[in-house]
Amino acid sequence: MIKYFDGGLGTMLNLRAGELPEKLNITDPQRVFAVHQAYADAGADIITTNTFGANRLKYDNVEELVRAGVDLAAKTGKQVALDLGPTGKLLKPMGDLDFEECVDIYAQVVNAGKEGADLVLIETMGDLYEIKAAMLAVKENCDLPVYVSMIFDENARLLTGADVRTACAVVEGLGADVIGFNCGLGPEQMIPLVNELIQCSSTPIMVSPNAGLPESVDGKTVYNVNPQDFARCMTDIAGMGVSYLGGCCGTTPAHIRALIDATRGIADAVPEQKNDTVVTSYSRSVTLGVKPVVIGERINPTGKKLLKQALRENDMEYILREGITQVEAGAHILDVNVGLPEIDEPAMLTSAVYELQSVTPAPLQLDSADVEAMEQALRIYNGKAMINSVNGKRSSMDAIFPLAKKYGGVVVCLCLDENGIPDTACGRIEIAKRIIATARDYGIDKKDLVIDALTMTISTDTNNAVETLNAVDYIRNELGVHTVLGVSNISFGLPNREAINTAFYTMAMQRGLSAGIINPKSVGMMNAYYSYCALAGYDDNCGDYIQFATPVDTVASTGDITLIDAIVKGLKEDSSRCARELLRDNEPLTVINQHIIPALDKVGDGFEKNTVFLPQLLMSADSAKAAFDEIKAFMVQSGNARVKGEKIIIATVEGDIHDIGKNIVKVLLANYGFDVIDLGKDVKCEDVLQAVIDNDVRLVGLSALMTTTVPNMERTIQLIHDNTDAKVFVGGAVLTRDYADMINADRYARDAMESVRIAQEFFGIGE
Repeated sequence: MIKYFDGGLGTMLNLRAGELPEKLNITDPQRVFAVHQAYADAGADIITTNTFGANRLKYDNVEELVRAGVDLAAKTGKQVALDLGPTGKLLKPMGDLDFEECVDIYAQVVNAGKEGADLVLIETMGDLYEIKAAMLAVKENCDLPVYVSMIFDENARLLTGADVRTACAVVEGLGADVIGFNCGLGPEQMIPLVNELIQCSSTPIMVSPNAGLPESVDGKTVYNVNPQDFARCMTDIAGMGVSYLGGCCGTTPAHIRALIDATRGIADAVPEQKNDTVVTSYSRSVTLGVKPVVIGERINPTGKKLLKQALRENDMEYILREGITQVEAGAHILDVNVGLPEIDEPAMLTSAVYELQSVTPAPLQLDSADVEAMEQALRIYNGKAMINSVNGKRSSMDAIFPLAKKYGGVVVCLCLDENGIPDTACGRIEIAKRIIATARDYGIDKKDLVIDALTMTISTDTNNAVETLNAVDYIRNELGVHTVLGVSNISFGLPNREAINTAFYTMAMQRGLSAGIINPKSVGMMNAYYSYCALAGYDDNCGDYIQFATPVDTVASTGDITLIDAIVKGLKEDSSRCARELLRDNEPLTVINQHIIPALDKVGDGFEKNTVFLPQLLMSADSAKAAFDEIKAFMVQSGNARVKGEKIIIATVEGDIHDIGKNIVKVLLANYGFDVIDLGKDVKCEDVLQAVIDNDVRLVGLSALMTTTVPNMERTIQLIHDNTDAKVFVGGAVLTRDYADMINADRYARDAMESVRIAQEFFGIGE
């Protein structure tokens, strides 16, 4: 039968101005318990602890608050879900919170609350990296089941850009016991999300929507879906095949009671097991088997003098440019191998992974024979990586499979063992079978394996290509496991290698090659790829082939990259260098207006069209900042003070301690040249007004994440309008455009980029 979570907690506590919900576990425990008991009486099976925001970034007495929260929920006699909410900060490189610190923040909560809890609920999460940190904290500190519930926007994306399929692959790979959605949307708006999750998930699903969308009535926030309508819509969701239902903001015991009464007779349903092999970054997924996949081979020092030099000199910018150009040339996944005997490989691999994920959303294949390097890179990787590699040696499998199980990933399996590489296809197939069986013993399904039958040069044995292709054919079509090959090895020692490589690549794809590790900057190899896809029916209307084969103006090469290119691609060092070069012959304002702002606009347009996501937006902003820093230094040196831009005040309203959205807005506004006065979070209404008056500010941005603090936003707006001529734009997870109108805001910004557009329009910039 379906199990039922409780509903909204913060909206039921009737928080007064300045009250923080988690503090009530100690200062007014009866008030918290009364809400828990009301949900228990309504029929909820699982009660969520009042610990959503209990972490050391917000409280000094975290352990005390968490233990008290668990005890209060346990008093109901129901199952207890230890609640972990978002920290309120973005992780590096997008924000300032270190990944390991984030893990430790959650570990503190887990250790304080694990006794007395029946499961851990990681909820209202909009960032896969933060989900990973929380899940590692749980897995490394207790044995409780882990339920992960995410918040998607109206475009079916997480805050940091992942779609449902990408998020599902990552969270399943990390070992979540239940996956689902909460907050942000009402039940009707969640139906498409649930339908999409059912298509890709093999894990039980939970759904806890808001009671519709918020509205302001007589100065109070209310939600527009009553218990009966909520239950009616949730009945449709229950029938789609889920295991857990509940409610979020605006739902009450009446909503949960109506939900249970309406769906009690519907059986729970775990989605069918899927056999998809999915590799992801933080925002993009690549599914093997849909069509052949291109893995870029260029970040590998073997035979590459310039890359070896870059590694020795720690020239990360060279590696980043190599990654970006491969993706632009058509690579779906990037192989990352930095193994040189004279360098610290664990440190270099983690650095390369971290930096590459700052500038490209392409998934990565982590390529190393160093187990320590592999684990460190897997730990900080943001997504579900390819792990290259394991082989048929027992020592190799015992070292790598536990890492794959813990961190998630798709493992590349080499058909060699203690006896080396078999000469025949049969010998390699036997090793593949042994690897598949051992992986199963470690709890790793064959869908998370990709077999490398190993390419041996035909210059030493003319049967090598035939044996490899026979092995690929059998592994893909008889064993049902995806395949990968390093293609160019086939021609080693021969003249005109590309001719052999392209022919072999085409033959391999025909025989069942799922992914080829190739040079995507080779016109011949990519011609073979696009031609094969068109001929094999993978390319609708030959669109990809036509685009590839039609000459276009190419982007500037690595050597003559422009400032606009550098900012768009998020290359900070190149941005600094280009800005310095431009300042030799151009005025600072010319560099800003003709290079920096157009580059930011280009990225901003992509963000608004959902072709660019928050991480790229922020990395481009970082690169723009690097250019601005050069301009500042130039003006100081020349004795000219920089003319500051128009002033804007931003603040998170009184009672609200979440400032993640405000901080993103601050970064973007500052990089567009505005003079941003950040008042911080939990800012009293009167203090905002005083700052407007003292600084003679004409435009104010207010943020609120909590439903209970929106009345303070309304009061702040009223004070500003009554006492000044300043205009106010608002934003935050709980707000809608209609709601903003109800509280008399002058403008509503659905995201950070729209805040920039509002400011530009208000000050007449760009007209």
